[in-house]
Amino acid sequence: MNLAEGVQYISFLILAFLVIGAALGVVLLSNIVYSAFLLGGVFLSISGIYILLNADFVAAAQVLVYVGAVSVLILFAIMLVNKREDFSKIPGRWLRNVSTALVCTGIFALLSTMVLITPWQINETGPFVENTLVTIGKHFFSDYLLPFELASVLLLMAMVGAIILARRDLIPELSEENKTATALTLPERPRELTSASK
Repeated sequence: MNLAEGVQYISFLILAFLVIGAALGVVLLSNIVYSAFLLGGVFLSISGIYILLNADFVAAAQVLVYVGAVSVLILFAIMLVNKREDFSKIPGRWLRNVSTALVCTGIFALLSTMVLITPWQINETGPFVENTLVTIGKHFFSDYLLPFELASVLLLMAMVGAIILARRDLIPELSEENKTATALTLPERPRELTSASK
């Protein structure tokens, strides 16, 4: 193992511990604001792992989408809607905690077993891509052009729907009398035009 591989291995261990620690903080902390901040830390640590895997575009998308959009949205939602309430104790809570711990332990054991028994084969003779952004762009506009355009149309429809739902509250609703008057009343001609036509 040379120096570069050692630094990469140590960086991976640090990022992995950060992901696990922040994820445990998200689940175990009682303050939901701290949990939201730690969730952003989880996303940042995962983007660091993507950088170690030479996936720079995925790392940038992780930071922009999850850290810059999702985490900020969660924080705004928490700070705007956060309402302190006194929760009463739930009977039999320890049973729920024990069952949740057993389920999580089982899932962790299953995933660990799959990681250990999977024959990970690294193809060292395969093509090495220097700039993944150019490669992804070529695939987007050649092999995956139709799904890319469909996703853009779907996002456009979602934006238009959000604008319509947001502007619905600003449109004044007409009463039944106003609707009838508007439907049956014709615009009157000015008196000057009426006298001139006679």
